[in-house]
Amino acid sequence: MNAPAQAAHRPVWISADSGDFEVFQSQVSQRTRAEDVPQAAEVVQNIPIYRGETVAQAARDPQSRRALTAEWAWVFAEGPGIVVIRDALPEAAVVDRATAIFEAIIAQEKAANLGGGDHFAKPGANDRIWNSLEKHCLADPANYAAYYSADTLALASEAWLGPAYQMTAQVNRVNPGGAAQVPHRDYHLGFMSPEQMARFPAHIHGISPVLTLQGAVAHCDMPVETGPTMLLPFSQTFHEGYLAFSRPEYQEHFARHHVQLPLSKGDALFFNPAVMHGAGTNRTADRFRMVNLLQVSSAFGRAMESVDRARMCRAVFPVLRQGGAEIDVTNVIASTAEGYPFPTNLDRNPPIGGLAPRSMADFLTQAVSEGWSEGQLDAALKDLERKNAT
Repeated sequence: MNAPAQAAHRPVWISADSGDFEVFQSQVSQRTRAEDVPQAAEVVQNIPIYRGETVAQAARDPQSRRALTAEWAWVFAEGPGIVVIRDALPEAAVVDRATAIFEAIIAQEKAANLGGGDHFAKPGANDRIWNSLEKHCLADPANYAAYYSADTLALASEAWLGPAYQMTAQVNRVNPGGAAQVPHRDYHLGFMSPEQMARFPAHIHGISPVLTLQGAVAHCDMPVETGPTMLLPFSQTFHEGYLAFSRPEYQEHFARHHVQLPLSKGDALFFNPAVMHGAGTNRTADRFRMVNLLQVSSAFGRAMESVDRARMCRAVFPVLRQGGAEIDVTNVIASTAEGYPFPTNLDRNPPIGGLAPRSMADFLTQAVSEGWSEGQLDAALKDLERKNAT
């Protein structure tokens, strides 16, 4: 049987040198027109700015809600990729109380030497609270409920991900003098090395951005000198960006053309995770820039069944260790072990020395290749279970 003729289409496999820089330059040179975002109060540096009051009013009317979320879906997908909502959390007392909770948690965790590590920042540049969502809820359920009642958080999430989304959050406090992050794309593919990214076919590079939404709530006034998020509008439209953005020409273009908008306490920023971005340098001597980073996930990124994969690893390990002509260890591990390190408890399992911790499959592969005993594997799996536990 003859192979089908290959039509001209996007390649299935892309590599670290994929992507046409001139195409990228053309895409990020687009301009946001006011008529493209009619419900925005204004457009500043290509980013549409909305009023929290407008969002709250739209949330109460089904047709208005549908129209606003449609506008935001276009912005995230084909437009600049970014929206800012002024007074997204209009009650200053709610934000201030949450800030006090976060500051107390930071102090407690530093005293206990918990957490640490970051994905794209240098050690000491910032203080993190991993899983601020749960910690906030347990510390003050009433304040948590008032905070996450904000229509802006719900409508932005629904606009990009639809219903049944999963909210997570991590506080980032950038200290005076804290250096900027390396410009990057975000979770999922953005948390991988170029070698890992290249193993995923090109269509997954297109799917990854629609699995999550990035957001941030300002917990203090953030003039540009404090280093609010650096953003490159329209960069999410560049398909090869996960692999290409680490190359010097892309980093240099970002350095020359990124934008930063000052934010006020209670403002919110949302953007497609494929937008090239990074926290800016805090150039002040005495301002601690605190934001609650929201990472919202699609309901669809889950398996159909609950599977006890650690139990399966323990059961099949003697067979894999013994081997045989009919056993393909790599294929069996792919079907047996959890091959992805997330979700995890980032307090116990922070991304120190890399963008992500080791997965269950990594440990099982090591156990087979190094001839571990069943006791060694059991201990490693128990330790991993402890680190991943809530």
